[in-house]
Amino acid sequence: MNLFDDRFIFRLVRKARFLEVIKVFTKLGWVAFGGPASHIAMMDEEIVTRRQWMSRERFLDLMGATNLIPGPNSTEMTMHCGYERAGIPGLFAAGISFIFPAVLISLFLAFLYVKYGSLPAVEPFIIGIKPAVLAIIASAIFKLGKKALKNWQLGALGLAVLLASIVGLNEVFALLLAGLLGAATFTLVEQRNAGRLNCLPLLAISSVELSQEHLKIFLSFLKVGAILYGSGYVFFAYLDAELVGTGLLSRAELIDAIAVGQFTPGPVLSTATFIGYQLGGLGGALAATLGVFLPSFMFVWLLNPLVERMRKSRFLSHFLDSVNIAAVAIMAAVLFNMGWESIVNWQTFVIAGLSFIYTFALKKSNPIITVLGGAILGYFLSFV
Repeated sequence: MNLFDDRFIFRLVRKARFLEVIKVFTKLGWVAFGGPASHIAMMDEEIVTRRQWMSRERFLDLMGATNLIPGPNSTEMTMHCGYERAGIPGLFAAGISFIFPAVLISLFLAFLYVKYGSLPAVEPFIIGIKPAVLAIIASAIFKLGKKALKNWQLGALGLAVLLASIVGLNEVFALLLAGLLGAATFTLVEQRNAGRLNCLPLLAISSVELSQEHLKIFLSFLKVGAILYGSGYVFFAYLDAELVGTGLLSRAELIDAIAVGQFTPGPVLSTATFIGYQLGGLGGALAATLGVFLPSFMFVWLLNPLVERMRKSRFLSHFLDSVNIAAVAIMAAVLFNMGWESIVNWQTFVIAGLSFIYTFALKKSNPIITVLGGAILGYFLSFV
């Protein structure tokens, strides 16, 4: 086989992987209900368990590191997964594919809202989805936790983060504190056992006509996307200050936008599409969508190659281990809080119970079936 043949085969493999990334994340984009913890759980099942694009340890490292940068963490994880499978083109393909279904749905709902002044009634379906995704999250916590729990000290650290998160400690602060505390402690113990004590190394990370109005929308959402930490509720708080506070949007319109974010799949930041359409039509929707997601693509592009280098440093490796167990603990806290809010009657209890049985009793359960089953059950049980 000559060099030309090798290059031809390489291009075919690269193209096949690129198309695979698009296929996988478009599918997830249509069914990823339940918030970031549920999205991460679905990715773990699809990417690590079923397709084996990377090891669970690598997935954990990327998840832990991603929690420390601004932006929608689960969406950024799709970009990491795409990067691992198909390089930089895969990064953009995965992110865009995952975002696109939610953006499309939000755009359609925004059109209906502007035209008719109301949103469709989908509450029965959402009521069923929420308890169903609890089983998906629990399954991911179990599998990721087994890899993250390397010793009893990390277990104690994770338990502390879990309790702190349940009582309301900011998740970014919890991750950073756990990472630094664990890295310092484990490095000192190693050096003491080796009979030497050195200074701790420092962490150094190094066809729509657009108008002035659309540029203003773009910059507003770009600013939010670049500094956003925390949950979707933090995102809405930023929007309240950025848009309601400046008179661009009424609070009632923002509340309706929040409702859209709750019952569309994929990232809650796709609400930006809905709001952008209200502010500036189709051009405004595109400007808002691009502005809020663009920083995430840039952050992941810069971060992904650094995670492997961090693993080569003993101090930073301990930092990642500590952040990883803290990230799993935060997922467990999310599971607890979601369970408390979602299981409110016998119907939701039945949906949650059946979802757990299906997820844990079958070796090859499918999260997509869990979500669709929960939606259907929620709809029919709402008549009982």
